[in-house]
Amino acid sequence: MLKLPFLLLAGLILCTFFLVSFTSQKLRYPSVLVYIALGVAIAVFFPESKAIHITGEIGIVLLFFILGLEFPLARMMEISRNIWSAGLLDVVLNLGGAAGLALLFGLSPMAALVLGAVAYATSSSISAKMLEEQKRLANPETEFILALLIFEDLVAPVLVSFIAGAQNGDEMSLGFVALLFLKIVLLMVGAILIGHYAFRRLDNFIARHLERDFMALLTTGIALAYAGVAMVLGLSEILGAFLAGMMLSETGRSSEVEHLMLPVRDITLPFFFFWFGTTISLGEGVPFIPLMVLLVVWAVVGKVLTGFVGGRLFGLSRKVSCRAAFSLVQRGEFSAIIASLAIPQLRIFSGIYILVTAFIGVFLFQRASRIAGWYQQNWLKPAGKPSQSAGD
Repeated sequence: MLKLPFLLLAGLILCTFFLVSFTSQKLRYPSVLVYIALGVAIAVFFPESKAIHITGEIGIVLLFFILGLEFPLARMMEISRNIWSAGLLDVVLNLGGAAGLALLFGLSPMAALVLGAVAYATSSSISAKMLEEQKRLANPETEFILALLIFEDLVAPVLVSFIAGAQNGDEMSLGFVALLFLKIVLLMVGAILIGHYAFRRLDNFIARHLERDFMALLTTGIALAYAGVAMVLGLSEILGAFLAGMMLSETGRSSEVEHLMLPVRDITLPFFFFWFGTTISLGEGVPFIPLMVLLVVWAVVGKVLTGFVGGRLFGLSRKVSCRAAFSLVQRGEFSAIIASLAIPQLRIFSGIYILVTAFIGVFLFQRASRIAGWYQQNWLKPAGKPSQSAGD
């Protein structure tokens, strides 16, 4: 790291992040990609930066904590009923498909699982930003896209915990897998019980003291503490953070708590993506280039199939399903989180994959409406009228 006082360095980094975020918003491009690219560009000045890594880890914990606030138990059950078929198709095509391709190229089962996990999830932050910027929040496909992202949000923490636990274990025996899932179940059951019997009774307390300065201390402390409990069990901290948010959602004050935590998250989260970029060294070139090309192609094909077929299963028209299909290709924060667990060579591979698929995904997202219009004009002429009933 540069030999500068910590406070000076932190101030310079935050000012740089401001410029990155401001510029990316003016250019209407997701800042997360620029943070990663910035880290790649100046990685030589930040070797093994523990302070940046820890700050970024806090940001990731708060990101998943805030996501957990959106998932009280009742909502999770409702989502699972509506999206489970499309969600399972997503897992099979994108997680399973990418892992299968990696196995065909001779990678180990664990390395294939890591690459499959990197290729699995659409970026929630990029997708939400693009839906807003493209003024598509009221479109009929938006509910399906958000539901699928929520499904991925639920799968991703468990997947990260499984990979982290497996990499710390000596071997992938049946007993190891059973113990790992037992730990996950215990952590989840603990969160459900605490949320139902403890935090549900804190509604009035939070309402009375929400504007006090100590509330930020309480909510941040809960997020970090339960994330720490997950780490003690050998699981991923993001699963603990997500469950901590779910616990607090039982108070019925999710929006107020989220508003309280957003400034802290917005300051710390860019450090994670920047740190992730600093771990990507391009000095040795791109490893496994044929596999890279094939996985990037499958990144588009797998998500387009998921969006179109899943959209039809969800009840959307063909045209709207087509528009949804070309709005799901971008990978981002979840892929970066999983890639950070990989060995250096796979981390380089994954970092390049994330950047390429994110740029392709944003490009296709911006043209999804045009592609859907072309699809309707050239392929749906005989059935064009009836298809309008499902929304346009």
